[in-house]
Formats: sequence, structure tokens, C-alpha cells
Amino acid sequence: MHQRRTGNNRNGNSNDMYGRGGRGYNDVERGGGMSANETNSNIMEQQNNERIAELSDQVARLKGLTIGIGNEVKEQNRLLDDMGDGFASTRDLLAGSLQRIGIMLESGGAKHMCYMVGFVVFVMVFLYWLMTYKGTNGA
Repeated sequence: MHQRRTGNNRNGNSNDMYGRGGRGYNDVERGGGMSANETNSNIMEQQNNERIAELSDQVARLKGLTIGIGNEVKEQNRLLDDMGDGFASTRDLLAGSLQRIGIMLESGGAKHMCYMVGFVVFVMVFLYWLMTYKGTNGA
């Protein structure tokens, strides 16, 4: 799993597998330096610190992602509220128009009804012509 590095650095001191000079397994065998348990503890602590750093990086990325999602949700909610307000004003406008049409039909009689039916038929024919014209010329 781990390989021991052997060799000398510029000062002539030997390096262990992590590049630390002076205190490796050879020194323990000679009676100096750290014991094997201390060395293992230091290695495990270094690995834990590396893993903690990786986890903190991942947590930072997740935090940024959740902040971005939260901002997007707020923006979408604002757009939905604006749409709801637009629909409410449109509903009020249509309700007023229908009320005025009802009043007009009650007071005007058949003449106004014929005008309205003629207008609706004209709009339908115009829309049909517009759709067939656009369909044949391409767009």
C-alpha cells in the first residue's frame, strides 16, 4: 500500500515516505526518534487531516450549491407571484368586460347580438386564413 522512499535530500538527511527528514523507521531501529506507535499515529492523523480537508471542500461546494438553489427558488417564487397578479388582473378585466357585454345585450336587443356574432365569425375566419397562409408559406 505505501512504499518507503529512500534517498538523501540536499542536506544529506534521509527522508521517510512522506518527505520528512531525519526521523524514519531506520532511526527507530537505532534507538532514536519516534516509536512505531507514534509513527503510525502520526500517519493516521495526517490521513485524517487530509480526509477532513476533502470533506470541508465538499461541504463548501454543497453550501454553494444549496445557496444557488435557494436563490433560484426565490426567483421562481417571485415570477410565480407576478404571474398570479397578472392572472388576477386579467380575470378582473374579463369579468368587467362580460358584465358590460351583459348590460349591452339586455339593453340593445337583437341588433347588438347580430353585431357580436358577426364580429366573432369575422375573427374566426381571419384566424383560419392566417393559419393556412402561414402554413403554406412556411415559417
